[in-house]
Amino acid sequence: MGGTNIAVNPIHLGLGAAAITEPAFTGSMDWYAGYVERHHSDGVEGRLVNTFTFKDSWNMWEMHPNGAEVVLCLAGSMTLHQERPDGSKQSVVLGPGEYAINELGTWHTADVIGEATALFITAGVGTQHRPR
Repeated sequence: MGGTNIAVNPIHLGLGAAAITEPAFTGSMDWYAGYVERHHSDGVEGRLVNTFTFKDSWNMWEMHPNGAEVVLCLAGSMTLHQERPDGSKQSVVLGPGEYAINELGTWHTADVIGEATALFITAGVGTQHRPR
């Protein structure tokens, strides 16, 4: 028996130190809505753990109002741009094995040259998006 591919089946970390394999990831808003529905009882303590391979820079900004997010670069290189609630801005270049933390309420986006794969540990309840 082989392991489970995180790029296909993300993990939910929930209350009581639970780790739950999620259905196949589609990247659609319907998938995320289903995730929220499945784990709403964990509230802001739940975390989604997934990976994604980017071939293009992000076309939007994202913000998690209920918790921090860890972004761990696994392959390639990406520049993570952050706008904190106090108005300060920072850009962090991440290579394989390097991570950054998007603090609670920090708007963030990323630029990718070529291709990059990252692992995300996200407090996703209430996530907001805005155009880039």
